[in-house]
Amino acid sequence: MTILILLGQNLTRIPNHMKKLYLGISAAFMLSATPLFAQKKPAKPDPLKQEIQQTIDARFADMTQLSDQIWSFEETAFHESQSAEALAAYAEKLGFKVTKGVGEIPTAFVAEYGSGSPIIGIMGEFDALPGLSQNKVPFKSPLHEDAPGHGCGHNLFGVASLSAAGAIKDLIAEGKLKGTIRFYGTPAEEKYFGKLWMIRAGLMDDVDVMMDWHPGAETKTDVQKGLALVDFIVEFSGQAAHASADPWNGRSASDALELYTTGINYYREHIKPTVRIHYHIQDGGQVVNVVPDYSRIWVRVRDSSREGMTPVWKQVEKMASGAAIMANVDYKVTLVSGIHEILVNRTGSAVMQKNLETLGSISYTEEEQVFAKKIQEATGKPQIGVVSVIEPMEETQEHSMGGSTDVGDVSWVVPTIRMSATTAPNGTPWHSWAVVASGGMSIGHKGMGYAAKALAMTMADLYQDETLRSEIKAEFKEKKGDYVYKGIIPDGPPPLKVNY
Repeated sequence: MTILILLGQNLTRIPNHMKKLYLGISAAFMLSATPLFAQKKPAKPDPLKQEIQQTIDARFADMTQLSDQIWSFEETAFHESQSAEALAAYAEKLGFKVTKGVGEIPTAFVAEYGSGSPIIGIMGEFDALPGLSQNKVPFKSPLHEDAPGHGCGHNLFGVASLSAAGAIKDLIAEGKLKGTIRFYGTPAEEKYFGKLWMIRAGLMDDVDVMMDWHPGAETKTDVQKGLALVDFIVEFSGQAAHASADPWNGRSASDALELYTTGINYYREHIKPTVRIHYHIQDGGQVVNVVPDYSRIWVRVRDSSREGMTPVWKQVEKMASGAAIMANVDYKVTLVSGIHEILVNRTGSAVMQKNLETLGSISYTEEEQVFAKKIQEATGKPQIGVVSVIEPMEETQEHSMGGSTDVGDVSWVVPTIRMSATTAPNGTPWHSWAVVASGGMSIGHKGMGYAAKALAMTMADLYQDETLRSEIKAEFKEKKGDYVYKGIIPDGPPPLKVNY
């Protein structure tokens, strides 16, 4: 009894004449074969996950080459013919059956291997952004003036996802996993949102769980909802006239456009803080001495949920009629497309979190850190280098801000697990030349390889654990409730030949 009491004491509170006795007893117990408290043993390495990592390491040179190839193609939405073909060819080389041109989109494809359930899907994007061409240097230097560039890291995205699918395909082929692995080549994420037409075609209806990742400045499980969004075009049509000789004979479409944007900007005072309204004037007239008879503006409305977005969208559309009345012109509103916020699945995310913690953080060389700090210096950010720390899984915010993605629509059709991997220095402005530069060199490549491992390891858990899949589906069903998904896209084929 005396021993137990002593072991429970703070050493500073024990009289000097008893300290030696206390320390001796403590040492004896620590060296004993039967410790007072059970020690947590490190988890045994998972053989399948070790094999996944080895497979991806063995293919890393091919992955890097393919990623750099897509980086150099720099193709924009619905025009990613070379990028899609390169990915599809690699899928065929890995042993997948590839179906091209799905969802009425020439650059969309599905690569599949295996049979039966479960069916686990994984998505990959590969479109670039206009005007972001950049050399692989840590200062702004266009490779091709005014050309596109991968300012969102999509040259890494599709390659990592397909490589993760390839590692799973090998395990199915070896009989170590059972089921079907399916890679979705999804074009036009930056503009038009190609996944919407793939969903409408029913390509994801039978998937049990979908995997997704995105390049970023952090490595983490992604459990935030992002923003719902809608895009539409407003066109005004009036009457041309000489701007000086007889302007009274003109009805200015440009006046209507200016009145419309004025109305939008006054409306900003009366919307909730979670709402975002953007617009891009695409045509305000051609010359100064003509009253313009045509104008066009691209408008985008966002909110943290489709319920919040929809009434703002409808009001901003309605305001176009007021502008047209004031300018005495006609108007037309055309829906481009719209996307849902993400339906987060925390059950699946928790599994991803464990695999991130198993892999640990990405390490970087001194040369990579120097490159990162120069990027940060050039973009006015603190020069702390590139950091990849695995933090605990975040709480999902009710009103998370940030960007939008058509992955949101997928998440309302099938339970979706998401992650981010570090592919650019901390603080890097996204959709910028700095991301293009980072994604074309080793910082981006390392994040790509890391993502492939984490995604494949998580998929291995899904294949092996039927209870886990059931719990993921139960959360999906509960959160979705009685909502019936309907994509926010116009009738007819995707706008492949329309240049909004």
